Amino acid sequence: MCGRLLSLLKLLKRGAEADIYLTTWNGMKSILKIRKKKDYRNEILDTRIRTLRTIREAKMISEVKSFGVSTPLIYFVNQKKCEIFLQYVSGKLVKDLPGNVIIKICKEIGRIVGILHKNGIMHGDLTTSNFILTKERLIIMDFGLAQKTEKVEDHAIDLRLFKEVLNSAHVDIVGKSWQSFLHGYKKIVGGTRMERVIAQVSVIEKRGRYANVV
Repeated sequence: MCGRLLSLLKLLKRGAEADIYLTTWNGMKSILKIRKKKDYRNEILDTRIRTLRTIREAKMISEVKSFGVSTPLIYFVNQKKCEIFLQYVSGKLVKDLPGNVIIKICKEIGRIVGILHKNGIMHGDLTTSNFILTKERLIIMDFGLAQKTEKVEDHAIDLRLFKEVLNSAHVDIVGKSWQSFLHGYKKIVGGTRMERVIAQVSVIEKRGRYANVV
């Protein structure tokens, strides 16, 4: 990307895998996600990994839309530069909402996650920072770590991460938020499947406690 274009970008977030910028696309406000080179990797391997992950993320976002889940629109994918131009979504991050609103929203988050899991997709980065509440709907973002999987343990990892986020970022409402999330999740996947996933969440938590003791 040329220096002239970079000067038009506003850095919003630096991540381990990618940097997020605010920019425009064909005159429209846009989010640009650029996967960064990893100097410690072989250059050919690094290019292949970043390209494949960029393509996979774009496909995931498109596929999720087919399930009726709201995600940002994809404007353009530049495979050679490992870039994705996405729709800028105007709204509030769930993490910044009042506690009583987060509790209610968690039911819808649970429903969305249930839809993903029922269709064999693990999000991989379920946090309250990756959901935006607009005037019309709740939108889920960032499928950079998403993968196709129907394994109970993989789905449990999603739930475990969300539970950890509630414990760390929303400690005052963690109990009610978690129960609200599970209520929405159960509505989609059913009681039997949810119990299997929750049981695996407990197994993962026990592994963590054991590792900390050791």
